[in-house]
Amino acid sequence: MNEQGHHILQRLQDVATERARRAADHELAERVLAVKRYQHDRFRKTYADMLSSARYGRAAQFFLDDLYGAGDFTQRDTQFARIVPGLVRLFPHEIIETVVSLGDLHALSERLDTAMSGALGSSRVDDKSYADAWRVVAQPEERERQIALMLAVGGALDRYTRNPLLRHSLRIMRGPARAAGVGVLQAFLENGFDTFREMRGAREFLETVATRERDLAARLFAGGAVHTPAATP
Repeated sequence: MNEQGHHILQRLQDVATERARRAADHELAERVLAVKRYQHDRFRKTYADMLSSARYGRAAQFFLDDLYGAGDFTQRDTQFARIVPGLVRLFPHEIIETVVSLGDLHALSERLDTAMSGALGSSRVDDKSYADAWRVVAQPEERERQIALMLAVGGALDRYTRNPLLRHSLRIMRGPARAAGVGVLQAFLENGFDTFREMRGAREFLETVATRERDLAARLFAGGAVHTPAATP
């Protein structure tokens, strides 16, 4: 197995470690779930204008559900771990690079969510308690990396839309992907590709996400509060 395959497996192990910590501590698990739900709701409010946009709505929903969601990605992770050696042979190199970024984002987000949850006094999360926990955890470089990885996945999906051969490759891999047990991953990639293709260019969308997320991070680290930007893309 190549270096990328080993890297993906390590990030999956990092996620498994976080899940094990939560499984051993019921209160921590409840706080993690509360943090995830709060972040999901915060993203929905921050991007309400984009979610209701005819052009950007599906892409914003994709980010909300697949990159910033409160859902359980255990099934997808289990598929990844089981077939990583075959994955790096079956999928094109460009796709594997995106899976590496996705794995890095997933592992980093899970670790930060655990840290945030440990800084909370209870499983009730509001704007003030979230901002306070953010500052207790206080990892500006990691927060910037989290944003950069999210944008990297979105940027890669946007680039794929300009590669008809890659889209054709994804279509013909549906059967082999199901047979290999990576149907969830296949669905994620196809959904992302189709969503970004419909947008007809993601530059403005990704720039808006970058600006709002970085503004939020800077505001919280400076002692400010969570609020919903009113700007329209």
